[in-house]
Amino acid sequence: MNTTQTLQQMQQLRLPGMYQAYRSQLELSMDQQLDGHELIAHLLQSEEQNRSNEKTALCLKLAKLRLPVTIEQVECSQARNITKQQLAMLAEGRYLLQGENILITGATGCGKSHLACALGHQACLHGYKTIYLNMNRLAEKITLARLDGSYIKLLNQLERQSLIILDDFGLAPMTQDMRLTLLQLLEDRYGKKSVIVTSQLPVAKWHEYLNDPTLADATLDRLTANAHRVELKGESLRRKKEKANQ
Repeated sequence: MNTTQTLQQMQQLRLPGMYQAYRSQLELSMDQQLDGHELIAHLLQSEEQNRSNEKTALCLKLAKLRLPVTIEQVECSQARNITKQQLAMLAEGRYLLQGENILITGATGCGKSHLACALGHQACLHGYKTIYLNMNRLAEKITLARLDGSYIKLLNQLERQSLIILDDFGLAPMTQDMRLTLLQLLEDRYGKKSVIVTSQLPVAKWHEYLNDPTLADATLDRLTANAHRVELKGESLRRKKEKANQ
């Protein structure tokens, strides 16, 4: 058997997981190497795992999450008003399967973006296409897309995402174009795909913030129906970190 030729064929066929696993086997002594069906199963499992890792890495790259944080790094406590059980339930990702939204509210610095990015990271691990958008950046994208004629392309790109994270909702006044786009975005995703929204404003004030009764009714109906709500409390994580570094 020409092992060198076999390795070359694996490279030509773009089977890097299988290639690395086979190379590792060849480096073992003969009595330690797997044989027959066990070897084939091992090579196939290695290739499958490699492809899964590459898919996750690509998802994370395209998501452009603001913070590189994982679920394990989220602090759960009574003081923060989020329990380990609640976090574990969200981390399972059932809300993604059911097209449900997550609304995260709380004072500045309490960890809203931290939690949203952790959930985004977890979604990528599950293989869901995810994108993080600061609301100000989204407004800029919409304005530019309308000017250069790529608005429909932008909507289609966003529609393809299994999860959209809208960070800092309610910080800046919203234009009519932005209100209409947000409604269209939520209409396209309703009951099918999920949105995570973070805001310093409590949900009860979102209707007033949108400043258009008709559009606000339609938008909040699609955004809040069957949504999971997390109202974070407690000391600012930024101040807490500063104190720890002093």
